[in-house]
Amino acid sequence: MDLTGGSTLARTPHAPSSDVSSSGIAPSRAVPAGAVPSGIAPSGAVPSAVPAVPAGRSAAGVRGGGGGGRGAARPVVTELRLSAFAGHRGAVHALGPVTLFAGPSGSGKSTTLRVYEALARLGAGDSLDEVFPDAADCVPERARPDAQGRRGFRIGCTVDGPVGPVHLDLAVQAEPRLRIVGERLTGRGRTLLATALRDPGRSTVQAEWHTAGATPVTRAPLPDDLLGTALLPLRVAGKTPGQLEVLAAAEQVVIGLRSAFPCDPRPEGMRTAVLPGEGRLRRDCANLAEVLHRTHTACPRRHHRLATVAGAGCAGPVTGIGVQELPEGFVRAVLERGGRPATPLGRLGDGELRYLALALTLLTGPGVLAMDRIAEVPDAMQSLTLLADGLDRGLDRRQVRELLGLAVSIAADGHIRVVGAVGEGGEREARRVPGVTVVDLGE
Repeated sequence: MDLTGGSTLARTPHAPSSDVSSSGIAPSRAVPAGAVPSGIAPSGAVPSAVPAVPAGRSAAGVRGGGGGGRGAARPVVTELRLSAFAGHRGAVHALGPVTLFAGPSGSGKSTTLRVYEALARLGAGDSLDEVFPDAADCVPERARPDAQGRRGFRIGCTVDGPVGPVHLDLAVQAEPRLRIVGERLTGRGRTLLATALRDPGRSTVQAEWHTAGATPVTRAPLPDDLLGTALLPLRVAGKTPGQLEVLAAAEQVVIGLRSAFPCDPRPEGMRTAVLPGEGRLRRDCANLAEVLHRTHTACPRRHHRLATVAGAGCAGPVTGIGVQELPEGFVRAVLERGGRPATPLGRLGDGELRYLALALTLLTGPGVLAMDRIAEVPDAMQSLTLLADGLDRGLDRRQVRELLGLAVSIAADGHIRVVGAVGEGGEREARRVPGVTVVDLGE
């Protein structure tokens, strides 16, 4: 497939092209308007458009893309695709309610979670250079540049929801200039949005989306540094059944992607007293005491459950979690020990602090987390996904087991999902917990 663009809106995928030069991608040539570029460039080459997902393919065994009926109640990411990204080639990972990536060091666990977070940020409207400041490192190492010195990577995902599985795939040029050169949104066997690079000298791509009215396809330029799917609700009028179909698919993908919270508790920042604020837990959980100060009165039932979870994963008896007010307005959290003196959280071990922070994240919701809330969508229609790289870091076997058991029980109602990465010890415990899906990247 060439890099010059052309019309890419099509309902079915096409066979791979055999016209491939020694540089690893097809030689550039003009594609007349209305033609459909064929095939998929070899891994690492940057196609002008991404391949459509075959009709009927199911993201995670939920239901086929071309079938009827209802999808998931809330938009959720059910599949992650690393077609050509860093050390991954043709990787397709189904995601369940609780999914953990395992494997030896260097197998790509952190990279896989990075792709999920990158897609989430693009869905929230972040620009390409903000999401991939080191884009050259994302290109597969053996990818050879084409005649114009261009290399890139390809990623994608599937978001299931009320309209069924919707597939999003991106082709990103990393060199010589970072830009999205191809994007495809498909659902129920139909390509709903496709973009292609028509003029390398412009900072735009040519976009086409399904209309199904007097004009079957609408064409317009879109920025090459933003996710086109996230821009569709601002560009599509929603006056025809086709436009409504495109809007429903795009909004489902955006909601599913944006409902993610990367969490990486840092014990060194959780030991000090803090000033009370809005009480939204940050990624590093350094303001844990501030959040507990808020939930102590605002969410007493969740706070009580957190105390029960703390007793299962912290040393010594735990009868509750309290908050002490200190001079000058500072607060600190403590473990209550019944008749014994309370223990400030600053005295706990690293594993205990990480365990408490992750448990608190599972027991709260978007309103208590420092994330981009989708205010226009009711919380009951959203499913939060916790992204936790090194989920078991510093935790002992008992803590891993208790934390995963909590994750499975909470994920059962569909409001919270977990995608994480674990080491060898965490993998062994995870395989013993019913309801946890372990993906071994070392196989």
